[in-house]
Amino acid sequence: MKKLVCSLGLLVACLLFFAACDNSRDPAPAAGSTGSTTTPAAPAASPSAATPAAGAARPFEITFWTALTGKNAEALQELVDKYNSSQDKIRVQAVSQGNYWENGTKLQAALVSDTYPVMTMLEVSQVGEFGLRGALADLAPYFTAVERARFVDGLVKQGVMDGKFVAVPYNRSTPILFYNKDMLRAAGLDESGPKTWDELRSFSQKISDPPRNIYGFECPVDIWFIQAGIFQQNGSVFTSDMRRTAFQLEAGVKLVAFWQDMVKEGSMKAPLGQDYNSWDVAMDDLVTQKVAMIFSSTADLTGLIEATDGHFALAAAFLPAGEKRASPTGGAFLTVFDKSSDEQKAAAVDFIKFLTRADNDAQFSKATGYLPVVKDALDEPVLKELYARHPQYQVAYDQLQYTQDIPPIVGFREMSIIIQEELKAAMVDTSVTPRQALDNAARQVQNLIK
Repeated sequence: MKKLVCSLGLLVACLLFFAACDNSRDPAPAAGSTGSTTTPAAPAASPSAATPAAGAARPFEITFWTALTGKNAEALQELVDKYNSSQDKIRVQAVSQGNYWENGTKLQAALVSDTYPVMTMLEVSQVGEFGLRGALADLAPYFTAVERARFVDGLVKQGVMDGKFVAVPYNRSTPILFYNKDMLRAAGLDESGPKTWDELRSFSQKISDPPRNIYGFECPVDIWFIQAGIFQQNGSVFTSDMRRTAFQLEAGVKLVAFWQDMVKEGSMKAPLGQDYNSWDVAMDDLVTQKVAMIFSSTADLTGLIEATDGHFALAAAFLPAGEKRASPTGGAFLTVFDKSSDEQKAAAVDFIKFLTRADNDAQFSKATGYLPVVKDALDEPVLKELYARHPQYQVAYDQLQYTQDIPPIVGFREMSIIIQEELKAAMVDTSVTPRQALDNAARQVQNLIK
């Protein structure tokens, strides 16, 4: 019954969302709008700077919904304030909507009621959710070929759909291995960390002491790490046409069996918590030295360095390889809603270009741990100095050579929750076989695809 209720709820939400993205509807004034409800004409080729409020008594305002919290949100707000102070034509009002998923939920409701912002931050999978339904503006006319070439190749491709440049990479990330170098040294292990799945397991076996609640490894059962493990076994999450599931095949079975075996032998701590809470548990266990190694996002690096400073030597490394090295990318993009006016779009793009200027991109990367998204940011002294002092920051960037992602698909968030819950149940109750857990998830996800 619970699954039926959830399915009906999802159907209603999808119907509302699709209706909201119907381009036949005339948009109502958005936040910061001048009030025009006419469909804007195509912008002139590559308007490099917005001039929407020339001669106006006050700046032209646009609303920007963000999906960052804590210190990362503070780092972004610092740049928003810097932009607003740098000129008097445009004023950006940044409004935090919580985390990625909270922001996505509010955006769907806002689109239904025509109260959406001019621009927003969208998590990688949400770009597909909104972009495939025509809700996002094509920003290609606003960027020259030279400007687009500045973006890091492995981070920009998910923002292009059907030939349209609908999303600009910004707070992008990859999962990496964080570990306590002191715990590895005490166990007589290679301080550069495990390079393969076999080494990850053997390292964990030597470190773990379950009676003392000490474990070698911990990993949230999150779709990000599930993707990574499947890719590393030469598998895929969906078939190439995105019409059928593939995560339940041999590569997925190998991953779940690997985790289950480690939990059974006591070398991996069984995952606890839900969604981001499970990430917090893993990071807290690393900081308190209950666990020697965890998988987490490069965006957690700054916080982990601060939390472990003076307690132990924190190190970072590539994700251990299975049959091959592979890592998905994550984080978010900057997007502009297609129903925004020409003036709003031009103003939003001007702000986006400011954020992705080399010096500002480097500043944000240093403050948060997110990847620099433009190549010339690496030449900025602030990043050169940072990488020399804390080489952990460069690990995620270097790992980009091994990135692999799934194409965009509508409903991926709901699909992810199903996969995560079935696999988490198999980790808590290891009598559930990998095949049973994956087949249960595949049946439900296939129904969503249909």
